[in-house]
Amino acid sequence: MTTFLPETAATPGPAVVPGEATALLDAYRPGTDRFLATPRLTLLCTGAAAELAEDDRPVTERVQELLDARRLAGDPEPIVVGALPFDPSGRPALVVPETVRRAPALREDPLIALPAPEPSDGGGWHVREVPAAADYRDAVAAAVDRINAGELSKVVLARTLELTGPQDADLPAMLGRLARRDPGGYTFAVPSGPRTTLVGASPELLVARSGGVLVANPLAGSTPRSADLAEDVRRAAALLESAKDIHEHAVVVDAVRAALAPFCTELDVPERPTLVRTATMWHLSTTVTGRIADPGTTALDLASALHPTPAVCGTPDDTARRVIADSEPFDRGLYTGMVGWQDADGDGEWVVTLRCAEAEGATLRLFAGAGVVGDSSPQAETDETGAKFRTFLNAVGATL
Repeated sequence: MTTFLPETAATPGPAVVPGEATALLDAYRPGTDRFLATPRLTLLCTGAAAELAEDDRPVTERVQELLDARRLAGDPEPIVVGALPFDPSGRPALVVPETVRRAPALREDPLIALPAPEPSDGGGWHVREVPAAADYRDAVAAAVDRINAGELSKVVLARTLELTGPQDADLPAMLGRLARRDPGGYTFAVPSGPRTTLVGASPELLVARSGGVLVANPLAGSTPRSADLAEDVRRAAALLESAKDIHEHAVVVDAVRAALAPFCTELDVPERPTLVRTATMWHLSTTVTGRIADPGTTALDLASALHPTPAVCGTPDDTARRVIADSEPFDRGLYTGMVGWQDADGDGEWVVTLRCAEAEGATLRLFAGAGVVGDSSPQAETDETGAKFRTFLNAVGATL
């Protein structure tokens, strides 16, 4: 899946050197490194020169203070990189790296087309559903009842797969397969705790800022891809005409418009969505662009105003959170939060943390969710989460 910043937001980059971006992908090592590939650039960051202060101030304020301090200390181009959780009150996993290596986008590197090694341990995974598929269907049905009773308009419910292997997960190989499968998307691997790593390949840009221009790319409304070309085209066309999915998408776009409008002198929101595809899914997509009124407004300011959108939570927000807490027997943590980077000038990219897993030793916890509205089918939403799991299951050679 590819989302492009408009030309007005683009900065001319160096000529593409074959292998430059893939070299950063291949050099990634878990524990010390943070890797992020977007349609604009590829980053490989090592170590932590500074970490975010722990206090009650807004994270946006603490991040800017940290970046300003690093610049005053002599770092000419400091960036902060990492992830923030679904719950805005949770602890961010953000650092200023010791070293930052940059390259053009992976999608521009011709070597990204070389095939990744196939998973060698596909028969060794033990898979456990949390909750079980039947329990998830029941939760969706209960949420539909609450929606039709007028309690809320939409809620996004997630489930997880816990994969346990015979040996520690090979995170560099896993990351390489994710990146090569969707080189135009957003691929990431960042430490999420002392012994855990968040790794994934998200299709969805929350917001990017470059100078005075912002871009957001909300996705909502999805259908699985098909290996049969004719069926794949039929599914894409049906998604564009689906009243249920068009409504779900409109709810998200309206929320994005309302959140971003106060920051902008101009905001362009297309009337109808288009389609984007990943290796496993079709999504309804709207690319929102705007001109920022205050040059002091940072990418993280914008992302924090948007997060969480109805695409990962629901509407109204407070009620959707209660339904999520009632329905999901696990803590989302960084899943459906945001992952990305920002520099001291306020430019950056923040991506919705989707199609991801948290890895610890030989264990992977995969996450997937579906948007539930009044006419949702519990079985169809369960099937959608199964299709979304395929992104990661394919990367590790496991099956559901």
